[in-house]
Amino acid sequence: MRRFLLAVVMCGAMTAANAADLPILRGGFTDGLSTSSVNWEGFYIGGQAGYGSSDENFTGSNSNMIAALLDHDVIQAMQVSSWNLGMGKQSARSSGFGAFTGYNWQWDDVVLGLEASWVHGSFGGTSSAFKELVTGTPLSDNNYHDVAVTSSSSISISDMATFRGRAAYAFGCFLPYAFGGFALGNANISHAVSISDTFAPTLAGLASASPVILSTSDVQHNHLIYGYTAGLGIDINIVGGLFARAEYEYVRFTTSVDTNINTVRAGLGYKF
Repeated sequence: MRRFLLAVVMCGAMTAANAADLPILRGGFTDGLSTSSVNWEGFYIGGQAGYGSSDENFTGSNSNMIAALLDHDVIQAMQVSSWNLGMGKQSARSSGFGAFTGYNWQWDDVVLGLEASWVHGSFGGTSSAFKELVTGTPLSDNNYHDVAVTSSSSISISDMATFRGRAAYAFGCFLPYAFGGFALGNANISHAVSISDTFAPTLAGLASASPVILSTSDVQHNHLIYGYTAGLGIDINIVGGLFARAEYEYVRFTTSVDTNINTVRAGLGYKF
């Protein structure tokens, strides 16, 4: 750690020294304006580790399943499929690790590149809700109904890969950059609904009647999900082709459960 900090300090001193040697501008651009003292062009590879949060929106994720389950059922008159079951937003935190690789093209201090990044972790969440309603008047079948709905959803993202375009500007040993691109994820997604319908000709009769249970579920394992990514970072040259990295990345996946993942990472790479 002390060697890394010493390298950063030396890099900053070299950058300041280079800046001090720059010619003074007098009304226009001159030759020799480049502040870059590191060749960032070429192929690179590295490893990374980080920590982040995932935010899931489960609102309405099971409404279509409920509507299909109750198609042509008399209790659909109670508008069960539009009930607000309280499956809203959930958040969870997790760590992860992975790798990155890419290629840079450099023109003086301007650096453009393409990069692929992979992170393995355990991002996602679970939500469940319950609601019960008794009709105040008989429905079209001349029965009172006591309807209870249990709904649950979950998503677990084990791996995500992002493919980005990078734009950077070199300040000596420092390379701050911004990026954007598309994202792929490997997820397990499950939805389940159970509806209990107890009915009787009178309200008092509901207490002794046996319920009719309707249920359905949908489970997807190793499901490929899509999204986009954007973020900021900085690469710091340590010695030779060895560099350190600090980065923030935002990823959004739009599936049956909308998921946002925010991570901060540290990495170590080598440019060949």
